[in-house]
Amino acid sequence: MAVIYVDADACPVKAEAERVATRHKLAMVLVCNGGIRPSPNPLVETVIVPEGPDVADKWIAERATVGDVVVTNDIPLAARCVEGGALVIKPDGEMLTDKNVGQALATRDLMTDLRAADPFRQGGGRAFSKADRARFLDGLERAVRKAMSLKG
Repeated sequence: MAVIYVDADACPVKAEAERVATRHKLAMVLVCNGGIRPSPNPLVETVIVPEGPDVADKWIAERATVGDVVVTNDIPLAARCVEGGALVIKPDGEMLTDKNVGQALATRDLMTDLRAADPFRQGGGRAFSKADRARFLDGLERAVRKAMSLKG
């Protein structure tokens, strides 16, 4: 049975992921360093990992496998999960695959270098929109159906 793993710290689509998991009767695991309220939904497990760099990422990457779905904005985590055979979707609905995760990782590294070179560089990403949520729901639905077919 497919599992949906959510990199839950600062994830804006936990409720949407829970709705999809519930509709398909799939287990969902929220992995975080704490600070989120556990869901009363019996399909949703909250795993609180110790503080530390990338502890939640390591926990997810060690468990996600072929036919599982991972929801994350963390590109290095996405790369590890794709390598392990999991399906990966970002909160804005973008699927990360073996065909595009390398480019996403290179872009992330470039942006990190640019920010380091110019400490006065201001700004962040754009605001999360209703359209992003809609794209996420559509993408997660497609990923879950594919995951279920892979798990048999």
